[in-house]
Amino acid sequence: MELFDLTGKTAIITGSSRGIGRAIAEELAAHGARVVISSRKQEACDETASAINAKYDDERAIAIAASISDKAQLKDLFERTEARLGAVDILVCNAASNPHYGSLDTIEDEQFRKVLDNNILSNHWLMQLALPRMREKKDGAIIVISSIGGLRGTSMIGAYNISKAADFQLVRNYAVENGKYGVRVNAIAPGLVKTDFARALWENPKARENVEAQLPMRRIGEPRDIAGAAVYLASPAARWTTGQMVVVDGGATI
Repeated sequence: MELFDLTGKTAIITGSSRGIGRAIAEELAAHGARVVISSRKQEACDETASAINAKYDDERAIAIAASISDKAQLKDLFERTEARLGAVDILVCNAASNPHYGSLDTIEDEQFRKVLDNNILSNHWLMQLALPRMREKKDGAIIVISSIGGLRGTSMIGAYNISKAADFQLVRNYAVENGKYGVRVNAIAPGLVKTDFARALWENPKARENVEAQLPMRRIGEPRDIAGAAVYLASPAARWTTGQMVVVDGGATI
């Protein structure tokens, strides 16, 4: 258990009131971390934190709502976390946006900017907030939840895939700059996972059947399928892993 022991660590996970973010928060807590549940709505955060705390004798989760599009709210998220739990040891940048489905040349400028701001710039802000204390401690793990969409083109979610490709380079650059401080920065690239966020891509039974027929493992993912990779990258087991992209996709990219 020592390789994956997160006892005493504090983790912020954005977009963690549901889906992949919630599954990651649940597994980090199961491995001993104190987790901060954060998404836009406080009520949803409270529900998830309560569900996690009900499993343990101690308080493993707290709820702090924040919008990733608001830098001031993200700063407040870190300040309140540090006041209650101490400095952040693990940051999981999971929240993202995709307001447009269809050809890339039909996307409105406002929609495109929202994708770039929420999927790239917000991750940059979050890292800026986490890094000073991580550098002080000579330890820390930052994980960006990207997508296999960043590895290939698409006729449906072009702006989203562009943003996810940019996240890979964001991770590589921050890894280069912070390895000397003992801070590791990595990405996870999920395939299609059954979440509310990706509902438009899997809720049609025929479309889902077609997708699954092409996957070596013959099924789309569940949120918990991604959580193990996050535990690994957050833990001492990954102490010499940085700047990498871990693909978890049921074999889609092969």
